[in-house]
Amino acid sequence: MARVKIEEIIDHLESDIKKALKQSVEKVLPNVNVNSSALFREFKRSVGRKCNTWESVPDRFIEND
Repeated sequence: MARVKIEEIIDHLESDIKKALKQSVEKVLPNVNVNSSALFREFKRSVGRKCNTWESVPDRFIEND
C-alpha cells in the first residue's frame, strides 16, 4: 500500500475540485448561489477532520512517472 498526503493532493487539484464542487451543488440544489472558494475551504476542513494526514491507498491507485 502506498501512502498519500490527502490535503496536499486536494491543494494541488484545487482549481478542478472547486469547479466540480460548485457544479455538483448547483445540480443538486439549483436555486442556491454557491461561493466556490468558501465551499472548497469547508470541504478541505471536513477532509482534514475525517482523514489522517497520511492515508494509505492501494498501490493500484498510484502511478509513478
